[in-house]
Amino acid sequence: MTTVADTEAGSGHTPKAGRNLPAAIGIGVALGGVVVASLFIDKRAFVGLVVLAIIAAVVELCRALRPSAGALPWIPLAIGAGAVIVAAYGGGTETLVVGILLLAVAGVVLTVISDDAKRSRAMSSAVFVVCYVAFLAGFAVLMVVPSDGPRRVLAMVATVVCSDTGGYAVGVFFGRHPMAPSVSPKKSWEGFAGSVVACALCGGVYLPLVLHATWWQGGLFGLAIVAAATVGDLAESLIKRDLGIKDMGTLLPGHGGVMDRVDSILLAAPVAWALLTVFVPWS
Repeated sequence: MTTVADTEAGSGHTPKAGRNLPAAIGIGVALGGVVVASLFIDKRAFVGLVVLAIIAAVVELCRALRPSAGALPWIPLAIGAGAVIVAAYGGGTETLVVGILLLAVAGVVLTVISDDAKRSRAMSSAVFVVCYVAFLAGFAVLMVVPSDGPRRVLAMVATVVCSDTGGYAVGVFFGRHPMAPSVSPKKSWEGFAGSVVACALCGGVYLPLVLHATWWQGGLFGLAIVAAATVGDLAESLIKRDLGIKDMGTLLPGHGGVMDRVDSILLAAPVAWALLTVFVPWS
């Protein structure tokens, strides 16, 4: 996810952070509370939360891509993405894959029959939106299906939060060597090291205590999640830099848009689902 430490200075109350830090913390805590509550009150509430987030993310990404890719069929893509997420919860992995393929084909057809001058770019962009947002998010829903599903999802969320927090805490005080200066100027190797340590500890403690895995499986889970989360963060930063924008949206004060909040989780979800399926099999 786009952290307060990774953005350029000069737009918030704290020069080092580049964001309105109190607002960012408040929104982050509130969102975390809503996610945890939805997981343990009713799994369907969590699925509904994912659907709302993905619809918002699809709309934001389609609007951000419009100057370079032309008008995308954002309404059908957003509605279709939400429908695929719901179907995946009831039908499993095969349903997710089939639903994504059908939605991608529908996106291509809708762009072909449009009269937009950038149809060729719109076709590839529609497929990209479907795969990047809906397909990856589907794994978070697949993860919640088992009886211990809420604890599995919480393992992923907690580890991504540790990546964010560990990277911020270490990077803000000790960050000296830029990790990818042309993509995310404020992300440092020192901050990444902080994320690695925090995630390894989180996974090494959480998985044995809560999911009855081994400590080394938890540590490996943490390392895999920090790698996926970091790549997800940098990937979205690269997209925004190519598009010439700072944030994907303005829905979340201190964070930008929904896409700016879920960028790390999108890539972490399939990694977490795959590793937990192997480490903690369910029947």
